Amino acid sequence: MTANKAYFMVRAQVANEVDRAKFDDWYGTHHVPLAMEKLRAEKAWRYWSRNDPAVHYALYQFSDIGTLRSRIESPDFKLLVADFDKSWPQVPRSRDLIELVQET
Repeated sequence: MTANKAYFMVRAQVANEVDRAKFDDWYGTHHVPLAMEKLRAEKAWRYWSRNDPAVHYALYQFSDIGTLRSRIESPDFKLLVADFDKSWPQVPRSRDLIELVQET
């Protein structure tokens, strides 16, 4: 039996419309490359919600849930959180660990 892919999802709420372009640039050119280096994810995606333009999602893929859990319990993950907090202290975010259960 093969392990299911696991995903780390971060939802950020960038309320200030003026900040969205800066946030988008920072996340794409700084934070995602840093996250890929530190978390060693297989892939990453970013999304802006079309229902709520203030909502940004980042999704990182891992081989399985055990790998994902070990990476977010690492000192490197704490570094990523601190980097975000320092750069965007006014942007609230939530995180979720999700596991693939069906793919068609």
